[in-house]
Amino acid sequence: MWWIILKTMIASAIIVAVSEVSQRLPRLGAILLTLPIVSLIAFVMSWQQHRDLSAISRLARETLVLVPLGLPFFVPLAFAERFGLDFWPAFITGLTLATVTIGLWLWFAP
Repeated sequence: MWWIILKTMIASAIIVAVSEVSQRLPRLGAILLTLPIVSLIAFVMSWQQHRDLSAISRLARETLVLVPLGLPFFVPLAFAERFGLDFWPAFITGLTLATVTIGLWLWFAP
C-alpha cells in the first residue's frame, strides 16, 4: 500500500512542478515535459517491485513505438492561436489525432 502512495505522490509532484514552472518559464516547462521522467521512474519502480527485465524490455519497446504516434496530440495545441482555436477544441482535436494514429497502429500492427 505504501508503494502505491509513494508512486502517486511522485507522479503528483511532477505534474504540479511542470504546471507551476510552465506558467513562468514555458521553455523550462517544455523541457520537463520532454524528459522521460515518468518513464524513468516507472522503469525503476517496476524493476524494484518485480525484477523482471523481460517485462521492462517489452514496455520500453512499446513506448518507443507509441511515443511518436502520440505526438500528433501536440499539433493543434501548438498552433491553436494561429488557427484561432480555444483550448478545449485544440485539446480535443489533438486527442482525436493521437487516438487515430495510435488506434491505427493497434489495429494494423502485428
